[in-house]
Amino acid sequence: MRLIFAGTTQFAAAALDALLAAGNEVALTLTQPDRPAGRGLKPRPSAVKALALARYLPLEQPVSLNEPEIHERFRALRAEVMIVAAYGLILPGEVLAIPKRGCLNIHASLLPRWRGAAPIQRALLAGDRETGITIMQMDAGLDTGAILLQEKTAIRDDDTTQSLHDQLARLGARCIVRALDENPAPRAQDAAAATYAHKISKAETAIDWTGSAADICRRIRALNPAPGAATTLNDAPLKIWCAQPLALNTGTPGTVISANAGGIVIAAAIGAVNVIELQKAGRKRLCAAAFLSGAALAPGTRFG
Repeated sequence: MRLIFAGTTQFAAAALDALLAAGNEVALTLTQPDRPAGRGLKPRPSAVKALALARYLPLEQPVSLNEPEIHERFRALRAEVMIVAAYGLILPGEVLAIPKRGCLNIHASLLPRWRGAAPIQRALLAGDRETGITIMQMDAGLDTGAILLQEKTAIRDDDTTQSLHDQLARLGARCIVRALDENPAPRAQDAAAATYAHKISKAETAIDWTGSAADICRRIRALNPAPGAATTLNDAPLKIWCAQPLALNTGTPGTVISANAGGIVIAAAIGAVNVIELQKAGRKRLCAAAFLSGAALAPGTRFG
């Protein structure tokens, strides 16, 4: 099938790779302009751009899709469908109407649950036991279009946003190929059941030790690999990357119960948190044993 592909992240690149492997013809690849990244803040190409260049695909990086000249170029391509995955630009109505089969989006949730920008993080924060992929017929709303295909997957107790992202990227790649092959009938979303996945705010990164250990550990997993769950130690910022909830009920929330090579156990309002990996500002991530080798923590030491 002749198509236009629009995407930016590794999630999108997995889908593009699968579409190519299935024999589809990519008439044009769209991705975000290169963004500064790394310590040197040098412009870095997106994962989709890297794949498009490696596969010699036609590529454009517009800053907007609102220009009439872009719409004319799209029409001239005579693509049957446009596939969108983690692209980052809004598609105006003129673009949605161009392909014969419209524009299909690969969304990382079981719509109508978690419409919006951060469905993976929100599913983890909410303690959802399952999530999945939705292939959706795009319309003018935000993730409101008709559902063409869905596949579920369980959320494990140790899943982070990174591990769940990788799993859903593979699932999304399979689902979009299936959707193009099977051309399933669309079904409307139940708007009454919709929830919205807002972007993670800076305020949400702070660990509240007066919460339950289960909630704290979900937050840590949801904010890994970015932006990280934040706390303080001796008034200095600190990020926690890996932790486990424990069924302990002793100590003032935020205080160290014990600290050894097996982890730093910190009291919560309900239970305790065994911190396994953490990071001082400007330093590398360290396991608990390595962290303690340079900074012993006595019981009663306060976090946050």
